[in-house]
Amino acid sequence: MLVGAIIVAVLTAGVMAAPVPYVILDPGPTVDTLGERDGKPVIQITGTPTSTSEGQLRLTTVGVEPDVNLLTVIRAWFDDDEAVVPRELIYPPDRSPEEVEEQNQRQFTQSQDSAEVAALRHLGYPAKVVVRDVPEGMPAHGKLRAGDVITSVDGDEVTSVEQLQDLVTRHPAGTTLKIGYLRGDEPGTVEVTTAADEQDGRTPRVGVAVAHEMDVPFEINFEIDRIGGPSAGLMFALGIIDLLEPEDLTGGLVIAGTGTIDDNGTVGPIGGLPQKLIAARDVGATVFLVPADNCAEAVAHRPDGLTLVRVETLQDALAGLAAVREGRTPATC
Repeated sequence: MLVGAIIVAVLTAGVMAAPVPYVILDPGPTVDTLGERDGKPVIQITGTPTSTSEGQLRLTTVGVEPDVNLLTVIRAWFDDDEAVVPRELIYPPDRSPEEVEEQNQRQFTQSQDSAEVAALRHLGYPAKVVVRDVPEGMPAHGKLRAGDVITSVDGDEVTSVEQLQDLVTRHPAGTTLKIGYLRGDEPGTVEVTTAADEQDGRTPRVGVAVAHEMDVPFEINFEIDRIGGPSAGLMFALGIIDLLEPEDLTGGLVIAGTGTIDDNGTVGPIGGLPQKLIAARDVGATVFLVPADNCAEAVAHRPDGLTLVRVETLQDALAGLAAVREGRTPATC
């Protein structure tokens, strides 16, 4: 019996200590986009005056414990602040942890770029549509180059990527378009015959990868690392607007939030929301900006004392913050 008990104890200890195919999500650090990190402004704007705020605009994050055993998982299951999820949701089996981390960093950088474009477009600064790449074999190959600024299509001025897409797709594939561009300081025009998209076989394409570049007399840099993924985009955009406008968006409150953002200011859903809500509560936030598609999840996990403001766009977020400052009821989840 003694030998049997020892064997059972050893086997139990081995099972409890064995790695399992799960990871644990817990509340990660929050960062005030209006403040400093490691002694440097999180959003650094040079070349123009900036304003200060009494409150905070905090992006929220999720911590991931990648290497866990059964005992740790059981503990996490009974902890309301943590979540146990299959490892493959965070680390797909066809990619290494290093590849996942690299992708997260690319998404984080892209979220900063899109936040900058969305914020500056909201503030009325002009945008340029710049060619990033012209793949070989595409209709525009050999006619447009990386770095060209597209200025017109058939005489219609181009001021945004969305407008360029509309001008190209208003005619069927096979249409020849006159595309105006700037190459350095030299203007030019080139004729490009559109081809049908390879995916759907009908949408006309000229075959260029383009992006917005903002024409502003100042520079914006983000002094932050050790964070990955695209979900900080909304809070970065609000931080830029708050710094460049004299009005304090926060009203002296601690505002937290999350959400992806694109160049148009559209706010998209994110993961790990329950842990982000807890992180916001723990730093004293009273308002949390929630992507509309995450509202049901947010309501199910809302900590006491946290107002959930529903946002689909950057404009929604600004309107919600204005309502909070003025003592009105914002659009909530």
